[in-house]
Amino acid sequence: MSAHISLEGVRFHYAGPPGARFELHIDSLAIDRGERVAFIGPSGSGKTTLLNLIAGIAIPRSGKVTLDGGAISSLSNAERRTRRIESIGMVFQEFELLEYLSSVENILLPLRVGSSLCVSRETRERASKLATSIGVEHTLRRRPSKLSQGERQRIAICRALITEPTLLMGDEPTGNLDPATADTTLDLLFAHATQRNATLLIVTHNHAILDRFDRVVDIRDLHAASNGTQSPASTAQGSPS
Repeated sequence: MSAHISLEGVRFHYAGPPGARFELHIDSLAIDRGERVAFIGPSGSGKTTLLNLIAGIAIPRSGKVTLDGGAISSLSNAERRTRRIESIGMVFQEFELLEYLSSVENILLPLRVGSSLCVSRETRERASKLATSIGVEHTLRRRPSKLSQGERQRIAICRALITEPTLLMGDEPTGNLDPATADTTLDLLFAHATQRNATLLIVTHNHAILDRFDRVVDIRDLHAASNGTQSPASTAQGSPS
């Protein structure tokens, strides 16, 4: 059976500030359906870019990214957008909440823009239950500017779960939360993954949570494999995967 997600010979780069250039090279990475994978590495090493490539937000300069056996780069922008809305739940590092919408309408937003989705009594109840499960039910009528960082983050997590996606991705999804709330939030993400046999991909700097995952991938090791060298992380502590 083929992997749920695979990257083969991927090369991606873009120019940064004058004199700076970011490059991400991944020769091979495969992730099975239902697998829970944490990506670690220093800031600027390409963790967020990797999530964006898998989601089809970014397209590699060369190589292939496949999801459920289909090459993402073969899809049009509209097709990639529809797939993200309907089958991928994403928690962005900057949350990406819309200020002119209340919290509950931000949670329900994917259902309004997905062509095969709709808002119903059932989905409104689901939104309310999600908000209650991580302690933001009192914020549902507020707009993002009236929320704390932690509240905005939890609303973004509810939005990622509202469509019951088969692929769930988070870019530091617990980074602005206190330890107790972070644990509750992780419990919610893992419970969803179990119930839906969903794949869970998390970028994190919090090494205290790594033992909850099936696999830990240091993105520096992916770079090192592409370059045919051993990464500093591997030399110091062995492969984390």
